[in-house]
Parts: sequence; C-alpha cells; structure tokens
Amino acid sequence: MNKELELNPNLLVAYLGKPSSEFTKADIIEYIKENHVQMVNFMYPAADGRLKTLNFVINNMAYLDAILTCGERVDGSSLFPFIEAGSSDLYVVPRFRTAFVDPFAEIPTIAMLCSYFNKDGEPLESSPENTLHKACVAFNKVTGMEFQAMGELEYYVIAPDGGMFAATDQRGYHESAPYAKFNDFRTKCMAYIAQAGGQIKYGHSEVGNFTIDGMIYEQNEIEFLPVNAEQAADQLMIAKWIIRNLAYQLGLDITFAPKITTGKAGSGLHIHMRIVKDGQNQMLSEGVLSNTARTAIAGMMILAPSITAFGNTNPTSYFRLVPHQEAPTNVCWGDRNRSVLVRVPLGWATKSDMSKIANPLEEESNYDTTQKQTVEMRSPDGSADLYQLIAGLAVACRYGFELDNALEIAEKTYVNVNIHKSENIDKLNTLAQLPDSCATSAEALKAQRGIYEKYNVFSPAMIDGIINKLSSYNDRTLRSDIDGKPEEMLALVKKYFHCG
Repeated sequence: MNKELELNPNLLVAYLGKPSSEFTKADIIEYIKENHVQMVNFMYPAADGRLKTLNFVINNMAYLDAILTCGERVDGSSLFPFIEAGSSDLYVVPRFRTAFVDPFAEIPTIAMLCSYFNKDGEPLESSPENTLHKACVAFNKVTGMEFQAMGELEYYVIAPDGGMFAATDQRGYHESAPYAKFNDFRTKCMAYIAQAGGQIKYGHSEVGNFTIDGMIYEQNEIEFLPVNAEQAADQLMIAKWIIRNLAYQLGLDITFAPKITTGKAGSGLHIHMRIVKDGQNQMLSEGVLSNTARTAIAGMMILAPSITAFGNTNPTSYFRLVPHQEAPTNVCWGDRNRSVLVRVPLGWATKSDMSKIANPLEEESNYDTTQKQTVEMRSPDGSADLYQLIAGLAVACRYGFELDNALEIAEKTYVNVNIHKSENIDKLNTLAQLPDSCATSAEALKAQRGIYEKYNVFSPAMIDGIINKLSSYNDRTLRSDIDGKPEEMLALVKKYFHCG
C-alpha cells in the first residue's frame, strides 16, 4: 500500500483509497451515498480572513450533482470591500480535493473549500485563493520549480485559573502536563485538523504562560509539514476554523492575536518555505545552503518591508515586532538565529546517523534528510491574510531569481550574531528596518507594488484595498503614544483580539 495513504486520518482518503489531490465529483458522491451524509457545506475565505459557510441539505441525487457541478451564487459585496453592490453576484464552486467530514456537525456533513468566479465564469481576479494560485504559477514559470510552504500556527488558550500546578511565567516552551493545562485540547485540535486533511508536523506548548485577573493564558503551537503552497494556505484556514470551534465547544477562549499584553510573548505565524524540482528539495547543495535558497532569500530581503502588508495587518502587529522578543525588527537572515527576519533552521545536514547512535540495535538508516531543509520567514502573525501572505512570499522568492545581484544581496544581509546585543550595534546599524506601523507598511507596499502586480499576480484593486485599509489605522506614532498607558493598550488588544 502507498505509504502516504496508509494510516492516513482523513476519512475520505481512507475510504476512497486515494490521495485527496485525486478526488473527483464521483468520489464525493460515492462517499456521501455510502456513509449516509445528509448535508454539504461550502466554505470560502472573505476579506476579514475568516471562513464563511453556506449549508446545503441533500434533497436528492439530482440536487447534489447540481451543487457539486455548478456551485452557488453569493453576495460578493458582503464579502469583499472592492466589489460594488450594483454588480456583486459571485459564484462559489467547490474544490473536491479539499473535502473533509465536518467534525462538529451533529448531522453528518461533508465540507469543502470553494473558489470564487465572476459573472463570466472566470476565476475572480482579486480572490484570495486565485491570487495565491497565480503567484505559484508565476514562480514556476520563472524558475521551473515548485514553491512549497507550511505554517507555525501559534495561539493563546484562555480559561479560569484553577490554582493547581502553577506554570512558570514565560517558561512554557514544550512544557508537559500538569504545568501545561491545555495539551489535551491541542492534541484533539490536531486530530480534527488531520482528519480534515491537514499535514501536521507536531504540536507543543509555547513560551507564553501567565495568569492575569484569575485567568490562565497559555500559548500553544501547531506546526505543519511543507506542501504545495496552495494546499498550505487551505489547511491553515481550516486549522484556525477547527481550533476556534473546538474551543467554543469546550467553553474555552482562544486568540491568534499578535500581542495580548506587554512584556509577554506575542504570537507569530512563521512561514517555512522550500523549493522543489522533480520531487527533490533544492535548498541544500552538498550539505550547505544552496545558491537556489540564497537567491530566494535575497528576494525576501528586498521585499521584506512590503510583506508586512500581508502578514501584519493591524496595529497590534507592530507591538510584537520589537527587540528582545524573538521577533524580527531588521531585514537580515542567518542560521539558527531567532533575532533575524529569515532563519535557516537546523536541516539534518550532519553526516552522522543519529538514529543508530541513539538506538545501537538499528541498521544504518540511509534516510534522505535533505528533504527536511527549509527557510523560515519570522515576521508574519495571526492577523495575516493567509493566501495573500503566502502569495507575497512566493512573489518575493520569485523576484530573487529576477535579480542580477541576488547572491550579493544575500551576502550583505547575512548575520551570524544576535543583532540586539550591544556589542553588535555596528552590524545592526547597517541593516534596514521593518515597518513599525500599518502606515509605514502601507507606504512600503505602495513603493513596491509593481513587483507584486507583475504577471497579474496581485490585482491593482487588491493592492489598493490593502493600502487603504492599512493607512486607515492612522497608527504611525501609536507605539510611542500609548507607551506606559496600560488601559489604552488593553483597549487596543480587545479591539483586535479575534483578528484573522
């Protein structure tokens, strides 16, 4: 049996005996008939970054075939600000590869993500998923390679403090029960996400761990495996929806907000990337970071300021991007260095067989560990529009291959020290800074918009909308304005508590 199908937790994959990428309409109908499914849900992201849902009861086979084939109409002006009410109808059509069994529905239900189409039956130019699709196509056209990604989804769980086994403040990283209180919640989330098709790498508790006014705040993380970039965005959308729904079901509150109080760890949405050709990871060459990887990094170094327009989308985002919080502030990259913008994590490039050393009874493994190497963009957070963010990263990595001096740029922006230590101030002063507000992020996007609009990846209407939204916050001096004013900070946190 195919190893990728064996033990697969996705109920449709297990039943149909094929990967989700091969699902057809006939497969969906077969599963519905044989498993007595009574309802179908269409789900699609809107401008607020949340999944919207349209419910269908299966009246009969003819109706089921009709909705799966034709999709349905929706009011685009209620979903996206750039669509006028006078011509607002859009089509939503399901993508069968995204089908999963809704784990929360009392009535047996199949859910699917949808694509948007305009009145002429063409993919909606400014829709989130189509923007990412166009970015991936352009990346492949320029490089001849595939752009893959995965996310580290960080969030806080909030619940009343029971007073037992108090955790150590800001020492929650990889903590075990009973000091970590929500491991069971996280593992149940992971099981549901996997059943919905999410390719999960692992989960754990994170650094943030504190109590305020009788409430526990515990930070957790679920990290995914690198997959095709379009699939990566889809599974992150579904994962956020699952985490929120399970929390609601269990009487917990959760937030993906980038910052929920001063002096405590903020939540990021680090995106790992790798570039693949003919099934082989191109990020390493003879055990060291390849020129392919360095070229992609150079593109990210150039476009880093404007990437914040997609990955850091409300004023609280910029309260996280400050020194000494393991969050980036400057445009640079390095190996295993959490003070940089783009980090090259350990990639199993060692020549030793660690498994045999740990387990002397094992034979030599000869495992191809080069597939594991990625590079990690550390600026984004949970306010991000997932499709725009990953599309922006695909554009940035593609742009590196369009530069004549990419390797020179990579060399100049490389650091191998903690740039926030006083002895490294000279190096810090040579590096460009990330935006410190939505307003400066908007300016960066305005200056670099032509690169994103090339190949018609980002539509001008989408770029205009992002710039207008970011500018509307009028937050250029907000960080200094409310410094030392905890009540104003709390009000800001509450306003953006459920962002993304």
